[in-house]
Amino acid sequence: MVGKVVTKGGKPFQSKLVPYEVEVKRLKADGASVRAIAAEMLARHGLTVSHNAVASFLRTHGGRRRNFLDGIAETRRIELVKAIKALWTHGSTAIEGNTLTLGDTMAVLEYGLTVKGKPLKDHEDVVSHARGVDFVQSLLDKGQIAVSDLLSLHRVVMSENTRDIYRPVGAWKREDNGTYGAEGGKTVYMPYASADDTPTLMSSWIKAFNKSFADAVDEASALEAYLAAHVSFVRIHPFFDGNGRIARLVANLPVLHAGLPPIVVPSEARLDYIRELWDYQRAVGVISAASSELLPESRRLDGLRRLVRDWWQTTLDLVAEAKGSAK
Repeated sequence: MVGKVVTKGGKPFQSKLVPYEVEVKRLKADGASVRAIAAEMLARHGLTVSHNAVASFLRTHGGRRRNFLDGIAETRRIELVKAIKALWTHGSTAIEGNTLTLGDTMAVLEYGLTVKGKPLKDHEDVVSHARGVDFVQSLLDKGQIAVSDLLSLHRVVMSENTRDIYRPVGAWKREDNGTYGAEGGKTVYMPYASADDTPTLMSSWIKAFNKSFADAVDEASALEAYLAAHVSFVRIHPFFDGNGRIARLVANLPVLHAGLPPIVVPSEARLDYIRELWDYQRAVGVISAASSELLPESRRLDGLRRLVRDWWQTTLDLVAEAKGSAK
């Protein structure tokens, strides 16, 4: 039955938006957010629907999701996917201290080779991150994520074989964490969210993330969604380890959802990346469950926004080149 879903009781339910399907899709294509569409339906037709109902309707009736690979020949598409996955994996793992080069990373992922003189853990981290990329891709059609998805992603990405009750894999941190940095020639400790506050904060983070996930439709909205998800996740630092890798993976979900290639932080930008995150977090202060803002506004965020936009150009150019060669 077109336009209908079946409830738990077995009775068919038809969305109130079905008669306005063309209108809703046109608003979405013009860049309207799901909240704006809900408001427009109320203004035009007196139709009361939630933004979640609009998002659900679009997922059900929106047809095939946009993909940055559209218009690229099959053979070129396969190679482009491999190149972007390797670039993404190398950048993210190198930021965490992985010593494999981009060429090494490609060899490990493509041929399963072991690079002489490089630690086994570096190889494991690369393979695990690539699996994380695949896992993120598998979440796209859901249109939203849950706590279980983040915990599963953490288990995929963390390649350590050891288990510790205080350093759990696939669970929120059980001890407070933080990092050291330099300010005014002195060493300063910056704490992240407390372990006690983490479940509450991550519940708020997922709620905010799912809204941006649904609303990302173009480069501008995708960039803001990535930035908000990435920075607020890092402020909380919900896991004992692997937070940066998880943030750089999951924050790309809205980007991919908008039909755009992922934003990849290059390994050579490591110091700028860390410095911008540090400066922002120091400016806005430690996050807690008592705070109502996951991402307080600060001019410190502008620098990171510019850097992220510049970093994104690498994958955007790769896609543009592949599409150009197909003409």
